[in-house]
Amino acid sequence: MSGAAEHATTAAVGAREGQEAARVTGAEVAAGAPAGARLPDFFIAGHPKSGTTALYQMLRRHPQVFMCEEKEPWYFSPELRFRPPPRKPFALPESLAHYLSLFAGARPEQIAGEGSTTYLWSQHAAGLISELQPDARVVAIMREPASFLHSLHLQFVEAYIETETDFATAIALEGERREGRHIARHSYWPQLLQYAEHVRYVEQLRRYEAVLPREQVLVLIYDDFRNDNEATVRRVLRFLGVDETAAIEGVEANASVTPRSRRLHHLVHAVSVGRGPVSRATKAALQKLTPRRLRRDALALLRRRVIYAEPPAPDEAFQRELRRRFRPEVAALSEYLERDLLELWGYDRAG
Repeated sequence: MSGAAEHATTAAVGAREGQEAARVTGAEVAAGAPAGARLPDFFIAGHPKSGTTALYQMLRRHPQVFMCEEKEPWYFSPELRFRPPPRKPFALPESLAHYLSLFAGARPEQIAGEGSTTYLWSQHAAGLISELQPDARVVAIMREPASFLHSLHLQFVEAYIETETDFATAIALEGERREGRHIARHSYWPQLLQYAEHVRYVEQLRRYEAVLPREQVLVLIYDDFRNDNEATVRRVLRFLGVDETAAIEGVEANASVTPRSRRLHHLVHAVSVGRGPVSRATKAALQKLTPRRLRRDALALLRRRVIYAEPPAPDEAFQRELRRRFRPEVAALSEYLERDLLELWGYDRAG
């Protein structure tokens, strides 16, 4: 079987498995939560690379807020669970009971929440969330499309979803990848490589508007959060109905990085996930000889000092091209939010 045919077959199988996962999850949600189970009250729905991790960390320090210990359980985006990330540090919940157990530690006076950045991209999340928790509050963070996709591409390369390190080339491959071509053999989420799908902002928000009252959805702009994250978090606290005067400590967001060496990046990834007999043996030996915390700290140091470096600035000509491409989406979002994002994000100057 050719590489393209193999990837197309894999994508087709993944799509079928994803739809089956969505059907099973939908049936579980429709059946209702087990008696006495604690339901989440709110969700940080995304986008990635838009401050969601910092917001999660800041909220979890509030005494009236309980955040799911493991960020991004992805339960309500079942179509993405057919091939979970190989380095996920915990088991993704495969049942409603397992998912709800993540909130069992919430005290009665606390509100409970989680943050899964797949919930805006997912076709199923809005409906499933509203089915289980009609009173759910949802927080979304929107970022200027060109800078968002550039950061997202860097994250995908780091996580080995993407192996094409040139951003413009990765964007240009969308059409061929829809047909199963030019997808790395070990990419575990090839459907996410349709970059333009991530910036269908109004369509994503309307999925929530269709099933939840609009006042239960808070849309933040990344620039506001970055410029004054304390004020933005206090706005979120008001939205959630908890004490907004509590002390808030700022959190450094996840910085974008780029591999120093593609070969080293590939090698470290292969060992970390145990791909192939040699890599599996190496991983097993490391796990046997070193404590988990020591391995984690050593890997973090290795990643920071050896594997990754600060990425170069994006190509401005290509960024302008992307801004021209996505200008209609930004105009639509401006109208939807009744805020001039074209001016804020410099689209009137994009040509």
